[in-house]
Amino acid sequence: MIGRILALDVGDRRIGVAVSDALGLTAQPVATIERAGDRAAVARIAEIARSYGATEIVVGIPYNARGGLTAQGEKIARFAELIAREADVPVVRWDERHTSVTAERVLLQADVSRAKRKRVRDELAAVVLLQDYMRARERKDDEAS
Repeated sequence: MIGRILALDVGDRRIGVAVSDALGLTAQPVATIERAGDRAAVARIAEIARSYGATEIVVGIPYNARGGLTAQGEKIARFAELIAREADVPVVRWDERHTSVTAERVLLQADVSRAKRKRVRDELAAVVLLQDYMRARERKDDEAS
């Protein structure tokens, strides 16, 4: 058993949260955390991680086209460090350049209303991020075999 993986799509105002199944095969949306402050958000993330028995947290970090951190990426990297200290599980930084765009495209194709898109976009972006991470990990495992 691999254990559950929690994924976070971190924004200035909201954080989308998704979780994998225990085998690391599927991703489901969990919550959108309204970000009133780092301390409260980190405490909520740690609480969610504990409640799902997460063994790893993946945080989406935006990188620029050359692979360097953007200004937003630097802020999120510092936030990921706070999570690592509080949650007591490994925190992995993952390139999330296209997750929000992909999530928006999926919602538009599904003809989801603008109001509902706003409510679920962050969670869906976390799902996309987690699926991307799990696929990459699976490819790496296949190559190692």
